[in-house]
Amino acid sequence: MRDFSAEVTPLLLTRDEDVNIGRTLAQLTWAKEVVVVDSMSTDGTVSIAKSFPNVRVVERPFDDLASQWTFGAAQVTTPWLLTLDADYFVPASFEHELRALDPPPSVTHYSAGFTYAMHGRPLRASLYPARPVLFRRDRVSFFMDGHTHRARIEGEGRMLHEKILHDDRKPFSRFVQRQRGYMRNEAAKIRAGKQLNLAGRIRKLRVVAPFAVVIHALFAKGLILDGIPGLIYTWERFVAEVILSIELMTPARSSDRPSPAGPSSS
Repeated sequence: MRDFSAEVTPLLLTRDEDVNIGRTLAQLTWAKEVVVVDSMSTDGTVSIAKSFPNVRVVERPFDDLASQWTFGAAQVTTPWLLTLDADYFVPASFEHELRALDPPPSVTHYSAGFTYAMHGRPLRASLYPARPVLFRRDRVSFFMDGHTHRARIEGEGRMLHEKILHDDRKPFSRFVQRQRGYMRNEAAKIRAGKQLNLAGRIRKLRVVAPFAVVIHALFAKGLILDGIPGLIYTWERFVAEVILSIELMTPARSSDRPSPAGPSSS
């Protein structure tokens, strides 16, 4: 029986992820090779990654997410690549589904949903959308869209049944630091006003968005039932939206450019 996972290389971007990277890589021992593109970490990320015999670390200074993913994809030699953040935990059930895949030639990518965890406790829901994670290497390219990257893909896509666990253990101060960079880029996108979805249009209202996200997370998504972890997650999303509102109320800078907030898209 064909083992599809032999045709897949997990690709991760890292910078200062020593609290996450070991747990993530420990779930990828099924892969013949894992490629880690590190953005010049100053903590123990690289040494932890290199301790795994199936991991190849390539260092590249960070400019933007799309460029990092493009560079990383060029390092992959298998027909398929699995794009992961350093705080994505791939459960055994996801691995089993991956091994059993048998994509027809018309299928070029698969999307996955995410279970969000706070300090190791999975939440019943989150604001984190499903997105493409598994690609035919020769059918994907990457571009920037606001604070994060998007994949430009040729061909048919399908949805995976199993979810990836998003479990970031970095301290709150790191979260705020990265959101400042992300939201500067997101504000530039919103100011441009091109192809804004409903969330983008609400964000243009500035002070409304932070409170709207609290109501949506706690009551529409039911996170109030998750106790302290649900409240912590909601607080983080509130803070992120406040940072964005402040950016939108700040006059645009002529020097605005993609911020070196780091490779994580969390």
